[in-house]
Amino acid sequence: MALDQSFVGRTYPPTAPYEVGREKIREFAEAVGDSNPVYTDPEAAKALGHPDVIAPPTFVFSISFKAAGQVVDDPQLGLDYSRVVHGDQKFAYSRPVRAGDRLSVSTTIDSIKSLAGNDVLTVRGEVHDEHGEHVVTAHTMLVARAAEGG
Repeated sequence: MALDQSFVGRTYPPTAPYEVGREKIREFAEAVGDSNPVYTDPEAAKALGHPDVIAPPTFVFSISFKAAGQVVDDPQLGLDYSRVVHGDQKFAYSRPVRAGDRLSVSTTIDSIKSLAGNDVLTVRGEVHDEHGEHVVTAHTMLVARAAEGG
């Protein structure tokens, strides 16, 4: 069954702040195989004008995807998450994520389309720091595969 188009434009409440730690950044950089010293060495980051280590560009996915859970778990939307695959991810940064940031995400449903019986849902996560300053916008596309025989 196609998702309800009236959900386009719905914005969910901001998440509780997530405090970005140096160790989380280091672990993430290590996991993705990026040895850039700005992710692990505060002095290397400061030499490039950052107040502390910064996170790899895709680090914010874990924060924004968790926030998108508000959409996925919305019983009124009726999304069958067992049929969902991650279709695409894009980020538009105002500045890098850095250790010590306390980030909150406000999630909005940007679009819902039906293609060949599949629902394609685009979700935008606006990530702000504790001062309300924009850090990054995360765009996530989810595809809910059509039910077999449907």
